[in-house]
Amino acid sequence: MDISSITSNAILIANGYCPLSFRSVDSIDYKKAMLIFYEQNSLYAFKQIFIDQFEFAVKEYF
Repeated sequence: MDISSITSNAILIANGYCPLSFRSVDSIDYKKAMLIFYEQNSLYAFKQIFIDQFEFAVKEYF
């Protein structure tokens, strides 16, 4: 788990939401999303990963 995952989970927990594990994310897709964010200032790829992981967490754990 990297600092961005820890930060996003801290924000979720602080606001009463469940944390995400990002365990079903392909590591290359995750790294690409991070690069796109930092280099192009675009949240689209990371946002899609986040939404997919939130749906996964809800389906698997709740």
